[in-house]
Amino acid sequence: MCPQGFRQQQQRNIRKFILQNILRSVTLLIDVANTITESHKPPIPYHTSALSGEAWVDELLTGHPECIRTELSMHRAAFLELISTLQGLGHSNSKHIMLKEQLAIFLYTCITGLTL
Repeated sequence: MCPQGFRQQQQRNIRKFILQNILRSVTLLIDVANTITESHKPPIPYHTSALSGEAWVDELLTGHPECIRTELSMHRAAFLELISTLQGLGHSNSKHIMLKEQLAIFLYTCITGLTL
């Protein structure tokens, strides 16, 4: 191969090497951008029930058995037994809030650290 042909081959190899590295860099930047975009998706609301207060507690008691366990960390039977025990100890509904709602608020706050 003549020196001119060797030089042209070297230049093609260098261009190919540069192009490959540019493509790798672009691919890496796209991956980083996708990762950043995915991590900044808006949160999906968890509490979407239109119900509040006593209706929410009734929904927990009559809905899927795992809902009450997830929200209050106890099964329906345990919740109802606790209500019965509290009533036996003299606790009752307040003027505006039923006893079962009071207990649900207390348990929910204890379990999650959040308020309704």
